[in-house]
Amino acid sequence: MKINVLTLFPDMFTPLTTSMLGRGLDDGKWQLNLVNFRDFTTDIHHHVDDSPYGGGAGMVLQIMPIKKALDSIKNKGKVIITAPQGKTFNQKMAQDWSQAENLTFICGHYEGFDQRVYDLADEIVSIGDYVLTGGELPTMSMIDATVRLIPGILGNDASPVEESFAHGLLEYPQYTRPENFQGMKVPAVLTSGNHQKIAQWRHKEALRATYLRRPDLLEQHALSAEEEKMMAEIKQEEDQT
Repeated sequence: MKINVLTLFPDMFTPLTTSMLGRGLDDGKWQLNLVNFRDFTTDIHHHVDDSPYGGGAGMVLQIMPIKKALDSIKNKGKVIITAPQGKTFNQKMAQDWSQAENLTFICGHYEGFDQRVYDLADEIVSIGDYVLTGGELPTMSMIDATVRLIPGILGNDASPVEESFAHGLLEYPQYTRPENFQGMKVPAVLTSGNHQKIAQWRHKEALRATYLRRPDLLEQHALSAEEEKMMAEIKQEEDQT
């Protein structure tokens, strides 16, 4: 996969070159192409923005340098703009994008884009109902969520399958040594060696975590007969605490 990013601040993307994603870059599992669209301006001061027609506060990013930067990319794939008015990014989108050969992100700044820039995009995506100073941080979040799903990036292909949201539920609790820390003990089932019971416990605890912390996700999750039984037990147990 090759990811192109149009940005005024390419140095902000250094974190993507570290840790597991950085190793994936070094191993050639994905590529990151950072394009500073200020390089595509034609005036002596390299302006990328101007005041809005009709008046108003702030400056608006111009279409010309962005369109030229976009045209310089041979294989763009899906073109994505990050903006508060976009649809909310989620795990399903990350899974879909991780199958692509090319993706291109356009990062805004200042008061946003000339409306004609949005017309260049295939998707407008947000990471939540709040405003940041630019599109770089949302773009990095979405790249991280997408690239980590590429086989071999995490080193354990089972990891992304078992995580929160992978099956519409939050992830089950995890424990490691020591088995007993100041009276706080690891659930006995996890040290029993019975893999079937461990799998059942994890499934139930994933349901419990979702029920307690993100009940909205359960509204979108079709419960199986086994899960219905688990949910009845969970509600009874929680009512007793």
